[in-house]
Amino acid sequence: MNAFPPPGDKKQLEEGLVFTPKFDADGLVPAMAIDAATKEPLMLAYMNAESLKLTLELGEAVYWSRSRKEIWHKGKTSGQVQKVVEIRTDCDQDALVVYVEQLGGGCCHTGRNDCFYRKVAGRSEEGGALLSFREAHKVGNG
Repeated sequence: MNAFPPPGDKKQLEEGLVFTPKFDADGLVPAMAIDAATKEPLMLAYMNAESLKLTLELGEAVYWSRSRKEIWHKGKTSGQVQKVVEIRTDCDQDALVVYVEQLGGGCCHTGRNDCFYRKVAGRSEEGGALLSFREAHKVGNG
């Protein structure tokens, strides 16, 4: 049995009250983690049906690791747990925003507060885009 019902018609999908996440061809839905207090973006990850179900059951963010091809309970080994405050879905239910309370320091494996520590900061003389560090603060060892 599926953890989530299949999406209905356009009206049900966009206006209905049944959560029917629309997973992509790989069975994944992008999930943007945002700090519930500061509203700053923390990280972008993916969830499959199993990790999304676990997230709802546990009240902590559980993702699907595309590189390791396994369930990834955020913070289980690092201590950087994400307590879920609220989950939102977009109009066609194919993307999630997960508002979290970030515990145990930052969330990035580089040891930073978040994974979005660089910004696009202009163009090089060759025409390519350049990056600059938004902040260099490291909170731990990731």
